[in-house]
Amino acid sequence: MKNFIKKRKLNIICSVSAVLVMLAVWIIAYFAVKNDYLIPSFTDTLKSFKNLFADGEFWLSFFNTFGRTLLAFVFSFLLAALLAVPSVLSKTFFAFIKPVAAFLRTLPTLAVVLIFLMWTNPVIAPVAVTVLILFPMIYAQITAAAEGVDEGLLEMARVYGLRKRERLFKIYLPLVSPNILAQTGANLSLGLKIMISSEVLANTYNSLGGLMQTAKLYAEMPRLAALTLVAVFIGLIIDVALSQFERINYKWSIKEGARD
Repeated sequence: MKNFIKKRKLNIICSVSAVLVMLAVWIIAYFAVKNDYLIPSFTDTLKSFKNLFADGEFWLSFFNTFGRTLLAFVFSFLLAALLAVPSVLSKTFFAFIKPVAAFLRTLPTLAVVLIFLMWTNPVIAPVAVTVLILFPMIYAQITAAAEGVDEGLLEMARVYGLRKRERLFKIYLPLVSPNILAQTGANLSLGLKIMISSEVLANTYNSLGGLMQTAKLYAEMPRLAALTLVAVFIGLIIDVALSQFERINYKWSIKEGARD
């Protein structure tokens, strides 16, 4: 617990320092360029940032984007978990799925968005793209965590005749879940970034990406910067909030281990 708290304090100090450095670079760059169409001023961006929260269109766009991101993440996680289970228990199935996941990881985002726009519409395309990117990554995380399980425990399970289902729930799940849940915040944050980027490319109506595209078309740089800051802050909040799963699940794993 003490090490966890120390680690968090160090992360907070480093994060604050990084933010201050980036802010200083922004201000210096603004006064060096002196062109609001290239780099917006920090004060104008703050005003636009504040005005966003009084804009009904912003809130509608925010909930649409976040809802689609959550949907894409949940679907990706369930699909990855569903395919990871037989992959862990069967080397043949793992060998079959591995090249498929590798192929999906190499797909270029822009090309995939354009293809899905021809097949679907600007609302469905960003969701599909986010799933295609998150699924192979989450699948790789789950299988990698499963491969890290102590071989001695698995050998002991085979000696005592534990069935595959028992091995899955009594060995793999307690040992793998802390690593997977610890990455949930980062994965969801990445999903949000992919979703917004895809919405920008697709010019999705009533979305954060759509608002960014509109701000860019009308050269509203302070509003565009403010929307970018919103996306960054949402990602950070998600990452920090869901990182608590790591502590909760770690305690649960210790209790389960003590019971066994």
